[in-house]
Amino acid sequence: MPEPRFPSDFTWGAATSAYQIEGAVGEDGRGVSVWDTFCSVPGNVKDGATGAVAADHYHRYGEDLDLMAGLGLRGYRFSIAWPRVQPTGKGRPEQRGLDFYRRLVDGLRERGLTPMATLFHWDLPQALQDAGGWENRDTAERFAEYAEIVYDALDIRDWLTVNEPKTVVDCGYRWGVHAPGVQDEGRAFVALHHLLLGHGLASRVLHERHPGRRVGPALNLHPTYAADETDDDPALARAVRHRDGLENRVYLDPVFTGTYPADTLEWIAERSPMPRYIRDGDLDVISEPVDLLGVQYYNSQFLDREGNRVLKYPTAQLDWLEIHPRGLYDLLVRLRDEYPAVPIVITENGMCSPDEAGPDGRVDDPARVEFLRDHLDCVGDAIAAGVPVEGYCVWSFLDNFEWAEGYGPRFGIVHVDYETQRRTPKSSALWYRDVIAAGDVR
Repeated sequence: MPEPRFPSDFTWGAATSAYQIEGAVGEDGRGVSVWDTFCSVPGNVKDGATGAVAADHYHRYGEDLDLMAGLGLRGYRFSIAWPRVQPTGKGRPEQRGLDFYRRLVDGLRERGLTPMATLFHWDLPQALQDAGGWENRDTAERFAEYAEIVYDALDIRDWLTVNEPKTVVDCGYRWGVHAPGVQDEGRAFVALHHLLLGHGLASRVLHERHPGRRVGPALNLHPTYAADETDDDPALARAVRHRDGLENRVYLDPVFTGTYPADTLEWIAERSPMPRYIRDGDLDVISEPVDLLGVQYYNSQFLDREGNRVLKYPTAQLDWLEIHPRGLYDLLVRLRDEYPAVPIVITENGMCSPDEAGPDGRVDDPARVEFLRDHLDCVGDAIAAGVPVEGYCVWSFLDNFEWAEGYGPRFGIVHVDYETQRRTPKSSALWYRDVIAAGDVR
């Protein structure tokens, strides 16, 4: 038999985020988040859904941790709700919120799972949004203060600062389909800079206060390709390069090289005052050395000469999720070749489908099994090619509140009946359990 491609200490995990699963939005002193506000506006979220109850994880976390242990998971990536720790985004912490996360971390360790925590998964305290949100440089400073509180309170080695800053910039500020619902490119790229500044400030705090712990961003990255690989028109190459700048380099380059890509920054400067917000020393902060990189991969992007996206492969339930596993391999090899070597964790990878229980109570999701198998194959190939991938977190552990899409799309490997809150491991969860036990997908 061939040697397993995954090392024996590989962290097989799953991921969630606070607003998508916790519920209990008005309990134990939690403050209002931008997503509470966004969901309250009719038409913002399908079917008027909110995260007020979601998967009720705040009350059922013990049951959920037992499920994780039963599936053999070795790690769990979760996010901390900033409004649960600092209801207004500043000032003294709410101890009841911190105590919840202490219990969660203790419960994980009791069951043999390694915790990985994300500081910001989009649920900004509304009070900070009222003061300008990520367009206000002060929010980055407040983020570092919040990070210090949480670092000191929770004994966790591995931390992620900002989850998918690109989604906040694009969906939250350019297109307005996510909180805070802004539609303004000029403001969007100002927010981009301050999100990255917040990442850098929070990273410095960890290094100064807790040597030996690790920190990095969680970036959703999209390999970009020419839709027609035989077309050698320079316009097509420029379109691909431009999209790569907006999707990948404008986030990777500041973090790893301390510079914004010149071509992308020039394009931004034509649309946004963002370059004027960059102060001396900011890029030194943003490029504070990272100890790990969270890579989130859902799809690649194929472009025509005009820079329009062309779908070449089948899509999942949500048509933005074009299924192209090889893109994950290409992305990981690119990171190996073009950026400083740091340990990589695949912090999100998964697909949505309209899963429902059958008459026998089973929830079969063969398309997800195929999706995960093909992507894990590519991760294994990347490890064999020398990419330092040390863990993989399937998105998501539980079906959850899928932001503006409400509760229709289901990303979980565990089905949640939202009326009864009953949890049922899907066939993908049982398949993943067997993969973990075997240490490989073959």
